[in-house]
Amino acid sequence: MNLKVRLSIMNFLEFAVWGAYLTCMGRYLSNLGFGDNIGWFYSVQGFVSIFMPALIGIIADRWVQAQKMLGICHLLAGLFMIAAAWYGYSNGANTQFGPLFTLYSFSVAFFMPTIALANSVAFNGLTQAGMDTVKDFPPIRVFGTVGFILMMLFVDIMGFQDNQNQFLASGVLSIILFGYSFTLPVCPVKSNQEKQSLSEALGLKAFTLFRQKEMAIFFIFSLLLGVCLQISNGYANVFINSFGADPQYADTFGVQHTNILISLSQISETVCILLIPFFMKRFGIKKVMLIAMFGWVFRFAFFGMGNPGSGVWLFILSMIVYGVAFDFFNISGSLFVDSRTDKTVRSSAQGLFMLMTNGVGASLGMIAAQAVVNNAGSWQAAWYIFAAYALVVGVAFALLFKPEKK
Repeated sequence: MNLKVRLSIMNFLEFAVWGAYLTCMGRYLSNLGFGDNIGWFYSVQGFVSIFMPALIGIIADRWVQAQKMLGICHLLAGLFMIAAAWYGYSNGANTQFGPLFTLYSFSVAFFMPTIALANSVAFNGLTQAGMDTVKDFPPIRVFGTVGFILMMLFVDIMGFQDNQNQFLASGVLSIILFGYSFTLPVCPVKSNQEKQSLSEALGLKAFTLFRQKEMAIFFIFSLLLGVCLQISNGYANVFINSFGADPQYADTFGVQHTNILISLSQISETVCILLIPFFMKRFGIKKVMLIAMFGWVFRFAFFGMGNPGSGVWLFILSMIVYGVAFDFFNISGSLFVDSRTDKTVRSSAQGLFMLMTNGVGASLGMIAAQAVVNNAGSWQAAWYIFAAYALVVGVAFALLFKPEKK
């Protein structure tokens, strides 16, 4: 089979595993009576991302080939996710928070490192085949987003949004990818001469960048914006589905097929990636990051103003603007890090950027969002609070971040 096709299938399965539950898990948890604790399920993804990818990466570098490590992690992630589904099925309405959260957390702990491992396998395979990773990897990676979207649609159409079967679907896909991983190109482990020190492997050297004012401000705002990243994944489905309690909205498409509506966000994400080169060339790094920050303002505000009836167009606008909000900062921020750091710490600096955004920032954001949702008094008030936060971060970034022209 063609190498690109093999790697595309890997990426498809990799992100389909995540797409099965990421945008609708909050709805299932609400049905179990865990609505006040949704934030913990999403924040644990960030907490394990602080250390698990680095630890698994060290093992893959030193002892176990990356494609085998990818398979082992998916096997464990899949078994724990299937166990979570079985526990939810067996206990129904009597499902307890502790056991379900524990099984889910172990699954996520082994899944999150696989994102980086899948990238490593792809880069290694393309390099060994003499291909250009910059040119050939993006079309392969886009199949990951396709897998995520199609799994969202599958879960919606099959009626899994309200129950534990979304976990079962994710677990089964992980087991399939476990088997498939052993057909992927072999990734050699590093020789003794290539092996990094433990501090280098963990990316600790990158923290020296905080001595530079420009980079310190950038990483601090990366954390502050990272607060926004998982809020709508955790609560958008629950929020839109809550309109079902009102007879005038109960039969609307948004309430009946919430995941399909939300999938417009991921479709927008794939399109917006293609716009980044134009915006970067036209407006520069700071303005592109500001566009992303104010994109989050509109993302949340449109949720607060919309409804699944006559106001569904506002929901659709929120989905469209998500691509700008998510992609423009994550990708332009990664490019900024790449252009402003020495090659000796560049990989560690990218890891630090991910740590600040998708690790610490996203975890703290979900814990804070949980408190807001539980105490705001209404969904509309909660979304406006989130929008106001993003606005303050955006204005502060505009005033304080002054990158040198290079």
